[in-house]
Amino acid sequence: MDSGWLRIFGSPSGAHVEGLPGLAEINATPATFDPAWSAGAGLVIAHDVLGGVFTLNGSSPNEAGRPGEPGEILYFAPDALGWEALGAGHSAWLSWILSGGLREFYEGLRWDGWRNEVSVLNGRQGPSFYPPLWSAEAREDLLATSRRPVPMAELLGLSRDSCLQRDGADPGFVGAA
Repeated sequence: MDSGWLRIFGSPSGAHVEGLPGLAEINATPATFDPAWSAGAGLVIAHDVLGGVFTLNGSSPNEAGRPGEPGEILYFAPDALGWEALGAGHSAWLSWILSGGLREFYEGLRWDGWRNEVSVLNGRQGPSFYPPLWSAEAREDLLATSRRPVPMAELLGLSRDSCLQRDGADPGFVGAA
């Protein structure tokens, strides 16, 4: 979606987008039925190119240390290193995306030429920023950051590590990229 900015996971795999994992893979679902398996804190339904994560909240968000209500869409923001409740369920979230909601949502996180940079990435890559998106320097001048393509797993790991170092809060499962 949106020139490769948003990767919404489906099943079994994203055959039309190079490298895009399927919903089962991204959520590390067992290959064979396991009645004991659950999505835990929530089901990862999309990643954005920045390493942001959209999750369908699980049945006990408070126990998982996440905001919002069960079944609500959450966003892990790599520029804020935290979860945000979006106040919508899955169908309302999809409608919002399809009606152009991403432009406003990502205002301040897109730079001149982002479409060209994003268009060469496959479904398992995103740009690594230096200084990182959550830094004061990146917030002041995003265009001045250096960016290079890295595996999405690296972006997600960096966000998790940064959360742990910054305030000791573990964002939890953000996808098996």
